[in-house]
Amino acid sequence: MDLVRHLYYFTVVAEELHFGNAAVRLGMAQPPLSQRIKRLEEELGVRLFDRSGRQVRLTEAGRLLLGEAREIVARVERLRALARDGAAGAALRAAVPPDLGAPVIGALVAGFREAAPGVRLAPAEMWTADQVTALAEGALDVGVVRHPVTAPGLAFGPVLVQTPGVILPEDDPLAAASTVHLADLAGRDLVLFPRDGEPGAHAETVAECRRHGYVPEVVHDGVTLGLVLAGSAVALGPPAELAGVRWRPLLGAPIAWRVSAAWRTRNEAVSAFAAVAQRVLKEEAGMTDEGAAPPRRVTALRPATGFLA
Repeated sequence: MDLVRHLYYFTVVAEELHFGNAAVRLGMAQPPLSQRIKRLEEELGVRLFDRSGRQVRLTEAGRLLLGEAREIVARVERLRALARDGAAGAALRAAVPPDLGAPVIGALVAGFREAAPGVRLAPAEMWTADQVTALAEGALDVGVVRHPVTAPGLAFGPVLVQTPGVILPEDDPLAAASTVHLADLAGRDLVLFPRDGEPGAHAETVAECRRHGYVPEVVHDGVTLGLVLAGSAVALGPPAELAGVRWRPLLGAPIAWRVSAAWRTRNEAVSAFAAVAQRVLKEEAGMTDEGAAPPRRVTALRPATGFLA
């Protein structure tokens, strides 16, 4: 399923609140549009529209997700525009994890433009496994990856650490606590970045959950918050401000995601990107140097494709 295209269909229907009018605006028939919206609802695990009455209405989940959907669609369009610009001349092909978040990616792009104004940046969103393959094949110049990574021939920048907390439905009893112990999450499914995309970090995270008494019955590969909003799962991630959910730190910070820049061949543009990534991930994502104490306060991030893709 082309998730971004389906999210675009969702935004148009949400604006029109009429499937017929939305279909006309999109230049398509109404039945295929209805089918695509139904498939998106199945993918996200929530109903987006109430079709029971004479008028189509957004459900509470649909209302909560609409802003994020618009942001994802707009950001993908920006990435495509940047990629087209990069194809017009020499460009640095760079990749970041899809769940890094729009504010972080925006700061990274802006920071690189300032650091290397003569170099076009062609950004892409890839999970670590795809980045490693692209770097090895010469299809990518530099990336931001999660460790552990087994990749002979690659070099890495300084490792940063991100300490995730838990994202809960706002009506979950644990949302009232100031901190949450991993064992307290027993009985709840877990939403985590895909195992195929982040094999090392995924395995380490699940193992750490189990070691601390949380053995999720189901681990959903992906980063959709639809299951969290529906109350059927929790997610692990950085601080998030989003209606319908609450972020809480994990007691003792038992999980640490290790992140760094990675490249095969180093040049001035790669070095500039790695330096900018190091700074931006600290300032915008609250990451710390490996071995350093975590910051006392972390700026809250709004998840973007990171929690809907």
